[in-house]
Amino acid sequence: MTKPMTIDFISDVSCPWCVIGLGGLEEALARVGDLVDAKITLQPFELNPDMPPEGQNIGEHVFEKYGATPEQSAANREQIRARAAEVGFTIATTPESRIYNTFDAHRLLHWAGLEGRQLPLKHALFEAYFTRGENPGDHEVLVAAAERAGLDPAAARAVLASNRFADHIRSLERQWYEAGISSVPAAIINEKYLILGGQPADTFERALRTIAAEA
Repeated sequence: MTKPMTIDFISDVSCPWCVIGLGGLEEALARVGDLVDAKITLQPFELNPDMPPEGQNIGEHVFEKYGATPEQSAANREQIRARAAEVGFTIATTPESRIYNTFDAHRLLHWAGLEGRQLPLKHALFEAYFTRGENPGDHEVLVAAAERAGLDPAAARAVLASNRFADHIRSLERQWYEAGISSVPAAIINEKYLILGGQPADTFERALRTIAAEA
């Protein structure tokens, strides 16, 4: 018997572990097949809400925020690149890559959810940033991603040119922060079960099967 599930996937566009976690979750859902009928809602989280429009060099940012040396950053990038490849995604960041503001990307993702194209847009934005090195705060980049995700580019441009959903996104971010979410990705299943981090498909699959059995 198919079990309905709600999955809130809290993440940021510029979070590489979110790429890995979402890939693992989607692979797990493919494995469990008809056992689960999942409704995934992408929820906003900004790792760097105060990042200026021009962004910051990734090495400088990681050193300032985490104290990581260039050697440690390079090792982390290799680990992330390998894990992303396991879910079929290419991460091509370099020491010259930059971190950008993602607030408008989250506004556009919310709109895409209303249009039924949230996951395709998320994947398009991940590819734009991590594979092609584009700025996910740039409206032209966002409009192009929307079009690749099957959305109306003119409608996407109109959303970005306005202030639509800004208050709602801030409210959601505050809601998750007050609920105790301080790092991403975080997947909350049926508003009850929390899975933190960029987990592999095996971890998600075990959780989905266990929760389905309990339901």
